[in-house]
Amino acid sequence: MIAHIRLDAMILQTVARPYRDLVTRPTGRAVRRQVMNVLQEAANHDALLDFSDIGVVDFSCADEIVAKLLTGADGVGVTRIVLRGLSDSHVEAIEQVLQHHGLVVVAICAGNPAPRLLGQVNDDDRAAFHALIAAGRSGPEPVATALAWSVERARQALNTLVGRRCLLAHPDATFELGVVA
Repeated sequence: MIAHIRLDAMILQTVARPYRDLVTRPTGRAVRRQVMNVLQEAANHDALLDFSDIGVVDFSCADEIVAKLLTGADGVGVTRIVLRGLSDSHVEAIEQVLQHHGLVVVAICAGNPAPRLLGQVNDDDRAAFHALIAAGRSGPEPVATALAWSVERARQALNTLVGRRCLLAHPDATFELGVVA
């Protein structure tokens, strides 16, 4: 199950007027608190933060909402957080903040349904992510073959992405992105 959280609705609940921009640290903090309340009800599920109807996201709100939610996700028991509906300007602010904090998140940008990683991620992990997306649910062998790597190198990259909450691991030693939209 996925908890779908529309950030435009969170803004409306927080500032009590129609407003589409995530600007200023106090606004970001208030929206994050509202999102945390929703996430506590979605324990043991994925959370999809929907930016589709958001205009501007400044660096302070990217930090208050995305970075702090990612670092606090354990506290609410959410399996992972995925971002959706990001514009190029959203990506710019969010990616810079995530890189600063050493964080990574799965994102789906507006107009492009292909999942991607935003934030600090090394080349091996990024390549393994894309190879697994192309292969679908599988073990490390198809990823290793697609990238001309050893199986151990592919397994290590996939396990790193599981640890960073970007992929799901299964008891049968397979990995997948899972449902993100």
